[in-house]
Amino acid sequence: MTMIAQTKIVQEDCLIANVYTPETNGKKLPVLVHFHGGAFTIGWGDIKTDGNYIKSKQIIQVTFNHRLGAHGFLCLGTKDVPGNAGMKDQVALLRWVKNNIANFGGNPDEVTISGYNSGSSSVDLMSVSKMAQGLFKRVIAESGVSTAPFSVQINPIENAKRYADLFKFESVDNFDELEFFYKNLSYVELNSKNVLARPDSTFLMSPCVERDLGEERFLDDSPVNIIKSGNYEKLPMLYGYGEIQGQLRVPLLEYWEYWMNIRFLEFLPADLQFENETEKRRVAEEIKTFYFGDKIIGKKTTREFVEYFTDVMFAYPTLRSAKLHVESGHKQIYLYMISKNVYDNAVLPINASVADQCSETIGVLKDYWEETLKYKYDVEDLKTIKDILKETLLNFVTEGEPIIPGSKLRTWKPVGKNWSPHLYISRIFELRKSLMKKIALFWERIYDKYYAYPIAPPAPPPENSDS
Repeated sequence: MTMIAQTKIVQEDCLIANVYTPETNGKKLPVLVHFHGGAFTIGWGDIKTDGNYIKSKQIIQVTFNHRLGAHGFLCLGTKDVPGNAGMKDQVALLRWVKNNIANFGGNPDEVTISGYNSGSSSVDLMSVSKMAQGLFKRVIAESGVSTAPFSVQINPIENAKRYADLFKFESVDNFDELEFFYKNLSYVELNSKNVLARPDSTFLMSPCVERDLGEERFLDDSPVNIIKSGNYEKLPMLYGYGEIQGQLRVPLLEYWEYWMNIRFLEFLPADLQFENETEKRRVAEEIKTFYFGDKIIGKKTTREFVEYFTDVMFAYPTLRSAKLHVESGHKQIYLYMISKNVYDNAVLPINASVADQCSETIGVLKDYWEETLKYKYDVEDLKTIKDILKETLLNFVTEGEPIIPGSKLRTWKPVGKNWSPHLYISRIFELRKSLMKKIALFWERIYDKYYAYPIAPPAPPPENSDS
């Protein structure tokens, strides 16, 4: 395997593919395409390239860059700014792989897509997008799904206005001026605002449901509606997350604790909407009590803080998606959770600054298994568990099933009703019954009543209409 050092340069022309091939004469090798994470805002393709997969001489790995932030995800519903530019970059990459990977010894009919956090949301969105059908065969979604609050914009025009507010732009209610403002920002200015620390578990600029402009759309309806309809290709999928994934929010605790105590409703996920503030406040208090009881939110409730954001951003969306898929007739969803017992530290440092969140995210993304799974046990335990996980994923990519090497389980069964079974990953691998059923049912009751379906941008005012 030949590795070439690259200098990281942020530029507008950013759709670049990195193809890693093993030193073998094998032909038609399975292909693993990895989608990088970073809140749809930061990151780059080869931030996570696992040489061990290539050294196995069993697969080819592809990473890539795409448009990010407002450059990739501003969604105005006009011909010039229809939305989902970053997702269409990703589809373009998959089409390139389909048409060209055979030249590198890869099999275009044996492509698996994988991702972490927003990269995971991306691959999950690919699985329900008509635009991406036929471009891959399997999906690995690590800590991010299409139904997460940060995955799809609930109201793209409102988000565009909020983002413009960050520039002190005042004419946000004049659509013509709003579009003109965005189209005349430089690339550097366009992506200059930090949206990683929003209390509503979104990043403003993310994929969207597109308005019908008579052209190919990446997403023509909300993921929930598409899954419920069953009108998508049901491919083998690995779905999972870490039990304390919400620790990525800990650097913000010291900035948020005051407001969480007096206005917890500001910290509800953006995809819950209410008829009035009184009802929102009532539900917010119910949720706050469920996680924090009568405790004052602060350093002493760090564990509860982590649990809340784990469940809001990762755990419940994953369980919700899994259940929706199963109810639509999908019988090839494999569900897992990584135990909190395998983390070296319970949480990130409390005194880390908000700015550190970006660097912490980058650190996690470098190598999911190595950076996230810091075990309390000795080095050999870590090496063994990590190697088993990687070989399990490799078996999924090459064989179509997540076969666990050296395990008495041998077969990791797909999830059925009530989130059972799931693979519990700690010092040992166990197939357990329902995953987080009490928490899942709590959130299910709330989402059944208050879920706000993502909508496409409305047609622009008549003077700007391009319909």
